Amino acid sequence: MVIVYIILAIVVLLLMVLIHELGHYIVGRILKFKITEFSVGFGKVIAQRTNKRGEKISLRLFPLGGYCAFFGEDTEETDTNPDSFVNQKPWKRILVYIAGPLFNILSAIIFSFILLVSLGYGNIYRVSFVNPNFTQSATVFQEGDIIYEINDKKIDYVWGSTIETILPNIKDGEEIKIKYRDVESGEIITETIIAETHQQIDQESGEVVVDKDGNPVNQTGLGLSLQLSSERLSFGQALLQCVPFTIGLIWMVLKSLWLLITFQLPISAIGGPITTVSVVASTLGQSFASILLFMPLIAANLGVFNLLPFPALDGSHIVFTTIEWIRKKPINRNVENWIHFIGLVVLFAFVIVVDIVHFFV
Repeated sequence: MVIVYIILAIVVLLLMVLIHELGHYIVGRILKFKITEFSVGFGKVIAQRTNKRGEKISLRLFPLGGYCAFFGEDTEETDTNPDSFVNQKPWKRILVYIAGPLFNILSAIIFSFILLVSLGYGNIYRVSFVNPNFTQSATVFQEGDIIYEINDKKIDYVWGSTIETILPNIKDGEEIKIKYRDVESGEIITETIIAETHQQIDQESGEVVVDKDGNPVNQTGLGLSLQLSSERLSFGQALLQCVPFTIGLIWMVLKSLWLLITFQLPISAIGGPITTVSVVASTLGQSFASILLFMPLIAANLGVFNLLPFPALDGSHIVFTTIEWIRKKPINRNVENWIHFIGLVVLFAFVIVVDIVHFFV
């Protein structure tokens, strides 16, 4: 069964790559670019056919990638040919480069809509325990109540809106406004609760929690145990929220990249294609439906990553083409090709290293 999950995980990753390359392909076709090959995977050709336009459609041995090859994209031999990619107007080439990441981001929006309308996401807190010593909370709340807002801030883990960020330090006597759904009546109610300080009670045993010296441990707050959970959105709500949700995912990716380059996030926290396949396969093993949680994030991740101005990525090609557009002449093609080649080697080396580090560190 594990093999099945791994195969399904590879299919998911391949789908993301296929969407990316379709972006390049479709916009290239619209702008009348000559395309030589559309390949799913790298390495040796497993199957290949040529369509009526002379484009090779290929399936290759290693399914963790793919490409859309344009005529004269990276060779000087075709520089004088009017059909050559490098002889197309810079704005057209920029649109082709942007199309791949853009298609990934658009697919992330679609996957986000499917997630929100089918499973939901971490947008609520469920009350799992009420400390009876906290008299006001014990009077208002009961197990199963659903909390939507705290101090007028909606619960939303994608944007980092959790109880830890909304109420980092609760003080005794502090007024806290809570919007919740009563588990019995189903009504949406807003209450202002006063934070209290009382002895902490263990949720499972019901006994007072004590420190190493046997003294009771006090806690200041609402006396509630809350579990971040999900609630499905209606069709209309999901339609309205799928774009902001995707923007939130993009923000998470950018934030993680920043933490990585500023050494606030260890390299072991990220992974390459092999790690992605492993994580997705593991997720599928727990629950097939949970793959819906990963698909918007993977799509957004791929879109953002490819827009980075790093050699060999679409973002770098956009930068070089923009410079050419401004200068009215290209940077030496050989120099540019070598920069992208070195960038590609560095990228391959990087993903191999992060996969090794992720599994063995």
